[in-house]
Amino acid sequence: MRGLLVPLVMVPLVLAGSQAFGQSAQTPSPPADSKIQTTSDANKDGLTGAVSAPLRDVNIIRTKIPPVLINAMADPYAKPAKNSCATLSSLIAPLDVALGDDLDARPPEDNEDLMDRGRRAAGSAALGAVASAAQDMIPMRGWVRKLSGAERHDRLVQSAITSGNVRRAYLKGLGEVRGCPPPATPLHKPPTVAPVIDPGMPPMPEGRRPRFPIRN
Repeated sequence: MRGLLVPLVMVPLVLAGSQAFGQSAQTPSPPADSKIQTTSDANKDGLTGAVSAPLRDVNIIRTKIPPVLINAMADPYAKPAKNSCATLSSLIAPLDVALGDDLDARPPEDNEDLMDRGRRAAGSAALGAVASAAQDMIPMRGWVRKLSGAERHDRLVQSAITSGNVRRAYLKGLGEVRGCPPPATPLHKPPTVAPVIDPGMPPMPEGRRPRFPIRN
């Protein structure tokens, strides 16, 4: 009975998806220089992204992979034609646009205000709940994602993001070897200052114990 129910559910969804896809093809596409998003990120990208989650499940709305990430998927370790600092910076810049800030450019989480962190977490949870409620409207969502090709496209997007991150790290490694300034090399954190030890307190000789009891 369940095997007969899947085609009955899929036929109207596929027909509706084909019609909607034809209509969406006439609408202007998003700019190519925008950050790539996974389905989970897109579902939490504002209220519009949350309520359009079902359209991603039926593969009507698809994340477009930037050309710079498609090239990275072909060979993330491809050697640049020139290893100059200017060339490396020009190759890293479009990767930063497609992937967002690298790990070395993000501020530490410890410096983030607790109120800001709470508001961000609450906002993401609320949008995730809206997306989940919208996705519940699709029966047998797992089958729909498989048959519509949405799940396969999600894997392709994840592979593109991974390849782009590997490519960026490789180019920054080349820049660090040449002694290039950022962004052609990682932005290192300043070295931590060693704690100051009171010179009047010499270290305890080995084999001796202090006079006062030590709590274990």
